[in-house]
Amino acid sequence: MADWKLRAAEPADVEAIAELRAVVMRPDLQRLGRYDEHRVRQRLRDGFSSRHTSIVLVGGALAGSVTLRPEEDGWWLEHFYLAESCQGAGIGTAVLRTLLRRADAAGAPVRLNVLRGSAAQRLYERHGFTVEAEDPVDVFMVRRPGPHR
Repeated sequence: MADWKLRAAEPADVEAIAELRAVVMRPDLQRLGRYDEHRVRQRLRDGFSSRHTSIVLVGGALAGSVTLRPEEDGWWLEHFYLAESCQGAGIGTAVLRTLLRRADAAGAPVRLNVLRGSAAQRLYERHGFTVEAEDPVDVFMVRRPGPHR
């Protein structure tokens, strides 16, 4: 696995993350007939919170992002993107484990949504997430605190 670390996001990171989102999500959004060049970036900008977002650095360079936002009844995991060149190297798993340890320490569930048919769903399932609901585009998942594989 490559050398990676998390750093707190800054407001100035929004455009780099929006671009990463557009690149990473394009294949799944196109498969679902939902890709829009402008909207894919604007949705990130509209929901971006540097306060709850971390930047994934690999070799000192921006390679991804992840947001763990507090909710009334737990946490919401969103905007978890990793550059294609870094996928499959165990970095996503390591980042996810780090965040889930925080949630487990707080005794709080973590929720997320993933695009239908996305390979990311398998990553989440390996970490104890289960399907809570589905719609034609998204799969909504939850991971309750406790012992997981």
